Amino acid sequence: MPSTFFGLNIAASAVNAFQAAINTTGNNIANVQTKGYTKQVANREASESLRVHQKYGTTGSGVTTTSIKSIRNTYYDTKYWKNQSSVGHYERKLTYLEQVGRYYEDDGIENPGFNTIFDSLFNQMNALMSNAEDENVRKNFISEAQIFTSYFQNVANGLCRLQKDCNDEIKMLVSNINASAEKIAALTKQINSIELQGGYANELRDQRALIIDELSEIVPITVEESPVTNSNYPDMYLGGTNYIVKLDGQTIVNTYEYRKLSCIPRENKINQTDVEGLYDVVWSDTGMHFNMNADSMDGSLKALMEMRDGNNAENFQGKIIGVEGSSVKISPTTMKTVESMTMAEKGVITIKNKEYTYSGFSAELDEKGNVVAYTFTLDQTLDSAQIADLQGKQARIGTAVDAMGIPYYMSQMSEFIRAFSERFNGYQQKGVDLNNDPMGAFFVASKYDGTEYDFKDQIVDENGVTDKTSVITSTSNSYYQLTALNFIVADASVRDSRIFSTTDGTQISEDNVAAHDIVEAMLKLKTDVKMFRGGSASDFLKCIYSDISIDAEKSEMFLENFTDISSSITSQRLSVSGVDEDEEALDLVRFQNAYNLAARMMQCMAEMYDKLINGTGV
Repeated sequence: MPSTFFGLNIAASAVNAFQAAINTTGNNIANVQTKGYTKQVANREASESLRVHQKYGTTGSGVTTTSIKSIRNTYYDTKYWKNQSSVGHYERKLTYLEQVGRYYEDDGIENPGFNTIFDSLFNQMNALMSNAEDENVRKNFISEAQIFTSYFQNVANGLCRLQKDCNDEIKMLVSNINASAEKIAALTKQINSIELQGGYANELRDQRALIIDELSEIVPITVEESPVTNSNYPDMYLGGTNYIVKLDGQTIVNTYEYRKLSCIPRENKINQTDVEGLYDVVWSDTGMHFNMNADSMDGSLKALMEMRDGNNAENFQGKIIGVEGSSVKISPTTMKTVESMTMAEKGVITIKNKEYTYSGFSAELDEKGNVVAYTFTLDQTLDSAQIADLQGKQARIGTAVDAMGIPYYMSQMSEFIRAFSERFNGYQQKGVDLNNDPMGAFFVASKYDGTEYDFKDQIVDENGVTDKTSVITSTSNSYYQLTALNFIVADASVRDSRIFSTTDGTQISEDNVAAHDIVEAMLKLKTDVKMFRGGSASDFLKCIYSDISIDAEKSEMFLENFTDISSSITSQRLSVSGVDEDEEALDLVRFQNAYNLAARMMQCMAEMYDKLINGTGV
């Protein structure tokens, strides 16, 4: 026969159960605005029934709160993490593309850009047609030429600062990844310590999931959680879970253990205009490179890498046709002209996935100025086996990053000013200055020591054609040395405006001391000569701005699409795990009523026992 106090025990179990439900609801309400908090529920089930050896067999013994758990849907979590990588990628990329675009803006007089400055240069050149001997007119033209070169220097220096910002941000994000991995491992240890004792670490699990949320914007991650079981009896749960986080397929957290990434400054530049100290990301434990350019990579780290290293897949590539001692000869290559050369003077060349440092290179040019072959001088002497092994293999410098990043825009500027300077200087070198002396290069490249490259090792005519077959080296006084960073007007012309050619000398006489036949020919360089991407010099900004606009529009479109998807997934996610104020208010009323009924039952039972014990006693 059941205990006399059995009904009181049943009522007490209900009071305890709904007290726990009310407290859980109160906790949900308190954390309704807490970032990363997941709704908790008090799970209840009927207590184990008791045998009473009566006709009805068993009787209920009340209710038991079995657990208080967070509600989370792993399917929506996985979808959210995957989508956030794309959101982080296009959001960060669009930010930097907008900054790049601002350097090329042309708002006329208030904020002059390429078109305004280029038009002013040729307007001043046109003024020389009637006043070629006027010193003030000549000075005005040279001043406009200096403004023209300063424009490219300012843009190039701005892009270098952006490249450095990307590099610094890459280091910061790598530090964030390492810190996140360490926190995840520490939280997993705390979670398992609690759950091995039969509890459930809801708040700690929320903290861990929030870290994964934030990490997924930086890099693509996957999470695998499995229960710890007996190896001999797989169905026997021992408590705790194995928690594995993978970064682009590489395990970075394995339950209590984690790996770190390191940023190693490059000893050698890849591109001629790269800033010093760009980082390569490697795994700290193995030293293996972390491939940020992989097709499966995504996230803001990938966007930063694309902006810092993006070359539109136009890095140096070619086939080895000759190997001898410490040199390799490569032809054909992707860089067929001096104007398109972007590789550093010395650096690293990769052959068969093995890196070789080179101390310099030479390029053979044909009569049209095209590169026939390159010869790289390696820092090591190759033995006969290596020579045989490298013959006919593909070689490359850097990685083909299929994105238009800062190296791409720097190379485009270098290609333009080299082509423009070659033709401009070609006209100048045909003529004489006002002193009737042969004119040299007008647009030159500055050296670090204050001297200038005047390109005497590579004589190019007004059509951009090398006068004769020649060989230039990485240290030659050639147009390879000219970039947007060191583009200047020759110091001699700046100091003395007479040192500028307007005629080839055949028209000079006592009455006509400054003819303008060369100026008349040079005016055609603006629109009549094809020199950049199949267009004229005046089309330079149109080409560059088209690249930026298309890339920015694409990034903006994808960002909008992935943001919409993120909003949809977040809504579905919150419908399962989010805290809804109205729902919690209803639960609070519902649990309060149940609590009050259980308390009323206890009061009723107490009155019955009081009457039975105290009212019927003798």
